[in-house]
This record gives sequence, C-alpha cells and structure tokens, in this order.
Amino acid sequence: MAVADRIYLREAPASALPAPVASTGLLGWLRTNLFSSPGNIALTVICVALSIWIIPPLLRFFIFDAVWSGADREACLPTAQVPEPGACWAFVRVWSSYFVYGFYPVSERWRVDLFFILLAFGIAWLAWLGAPRRDIGALYFFIALPIMSYALLSGVPLLGLPEVPTSLWGGILVTIVVATVGIVGSLPLGILLALGRRSAMPAVRLLSVTFIEFVRGVPLITVLFMASVMLPLFVPERLAPDKLLRALIGVALFASAYMAEVVRGGLVSIPRGQYEAAGALGLSFWRMMALVILPQALRVTLPNIVNTFIGLFKDTTLVFIVGIFDFLRTIEAARGDPHWATPVTSVTGYSFAAVFYFICCYGMSRYARNVETRLARAHRR
Repeated sequence: MAVADRIYLREAPASALPAPVASTGLLGWLRTNLFSSPGNIALTVICVALSIWIIPPLLRFFIFDAVWSGADREACLPTAQVPEPGACWAFVRVWSSYFVYGFYPVSERWRVDLFFILLAFGIAWLAWLGAPRRDIGALYFFIALPIMSYALLSGVPLLGLPEVPTSLWGGILVTIVVATVGIVGSLPLGILLALGRRSAMPAVRLLSVTFIEFVRGVPLITVLFMASVMLPLFVPERLAPDKLLRALIGVALFASAYMAEVVRGGLVSIPRGQYEAAGALGLSFWRMMALVILPQALRVTLPNIVNTFIGLFKDTTLVFIVGIFDFLRTIEAARGDPHWATPVTSVTGYSFAAVFYFICCYGMSRYARNVETRLARAHRR
C-alpha cells in the first residue's frame, strides 16, 4: 500500500462528541420539561403568572409584614405606620405551650417531652432501613413504647408519677397520640380483616365482610359519636371507658376497615403460583403469609398504605367535635381570647395548623417514596 494511502487511515477510535447544548444542562431540562410542546409552553406561562400573582403577597403577609413579637393584640392591630399588618406570629408564640400540651400540668410537662423523644427514637429506629437489630426496634415500638407512654402520660403513683386525667391532655400531644394509635392499630387489624375476607371459613369471611362494609359505609364522625356519646348510654357509668380511649378505639377500627381493602388488593395481585410454591415447601398457612405472601403484597400496596395513613392523620382533627382538645381545638379556643382579637389572628392560627399537618404528611409521603424506590431497585437486582 502506498504511503499516501496510509495518511487517511485512523489507527485509534474517534473521541465521543459532546451532546448538543440545547439538549443538556439547564437549557435542555427546560426544553424537555417546560417547553416541549405548545401545550406545555402555555401551561408553563400560566403557572409562572399564577406564581407571580400569589407568592409575593403570601411572602409579604406571612414573613415580611408579619408581627413576630408582642404581648397582646395591640402588637397586631393596624396602625398609622403599618395600616395592613401581616400574620400575627406573636399570638402563636404566646400560645405555643397550650398548642403543644393543652391543659397538661406545667410541672409535669417533662413527661410529654420525654414521650415525644421516645416516640421519635422508635420511629427513627424503624424508619432507618439500615439500622441494626430492627427486630428489637419493632418490639420496642409495638410493645415497650405503648407501655412506657401510658405510664408516662397517665401517671403511676407507685413510681412517683402523679396521675393526669386525659381531660387535661390537649394540643399536639392528643393529635400525635390519636394518629399513632390509629396508624399502629389499623395495620395489623387491617391485615387480619383482609385475610379473614379471603378465608375459606364462611363464618370468618362473613364477619370480616360485615365489619368492613359496615364501617366503610358510615363516616368517621358517626363512629366517634357512637363511641363517645352513645356507648355510655348502654353501659353503667362506672364501666364506661375514658373519652379519649373511646376515640382511640373508634379511629383505629375505622381506619382498619379501609386498611383491610388496601391489603386485600395487594393479596389479590400475588400470582397463584406463589401460594402453590409455598404449599409445596410444606409451609403452614401463617408461615406462608408471614414469609412469602404478605411481604410481596405490602410492597405492592405501600403507596396505598401510606395514603391511608396520611388520610388518617388528617382525620384526627374530627375528634374535637366530640369534645377532645386536639391541636385544632386548642387553636379554636385560643383564637377566641379577647386579648388577641385581631383581623389576622384566626388566619395565623389556622395557617400554623396547616404548616404542622403539611410537614407531618409530606414527611410520611417522602419516606414512603424513598422506601418504594429502594424496594424497586432491590427487586430489579
């Protein structure tokens, strides 16, 4: 071959050319997600216009023009210097203890703080998928924590903890207690009801179906009224359970009916071959469910389970209708204080409640999303 012919032969592969600037980086992301079609362009323009119209006034009201300190309503009333004051966060600051503890005795509020710490520790232990000995964490959360929480909050005179009746509980304490008991109680009850609805025994199946359909056919407020108002009429006064206990049982039973349908949907999605394979290995019914079927079913229905938990957490606000001082009820009571009667007091109080519920519900949603992504990644492997 002539020397001149070798000049045009490439002995090494050519380096890869960079992607077009219009398809990478910030410009590429904008074109792909916001300006990919005339419809997306129109929606993007509308969303930007709405944001410009809504966000600046909200920032001015809740942050820039807000009143952050003060001892009474005078700090949040319009003046010549500030004709339109913003949110009255001074009201929230002054009433913050009431919002958290309700009428719980001041000298005993350390018990509530310790309860919050123990609960946060248990949630973190179970939520951290890489935590050591999560089996012990489950025993702590489902067995040890309820016993310690009851002893702390209600009191044990033999241990030097004075009794505190539930009528003095209130605020975020009651909301967390109701939500935790409802969430922790509804999942195992829902699983048992779902298994009962698919049981081969007619009596068990009939009882499960009757309970699920009856509870799902009435609103939660009806269940709470039955538990708090009607139940004491059918039992002697000395045998009537505590008002908060009645609400806890009503919420847990109500949520368990919806949880049963969620779990049943997951059980239906499991192929029949999984049951046959577990039976071929000689597993009993309960071992088959615990080791083979339920782990797959719960993974499939995880988004629906968390959605039920979020709905339950928000539904705890209904307990104030039956006379229980939950977080929303304490805001209702505080905003009626004449010392804080201003045009923005109610808006500020309800906004504070909205932020609290949003943070809790969004945290549950994000955690469930991360767990779902991790399980999907592990399943692909």
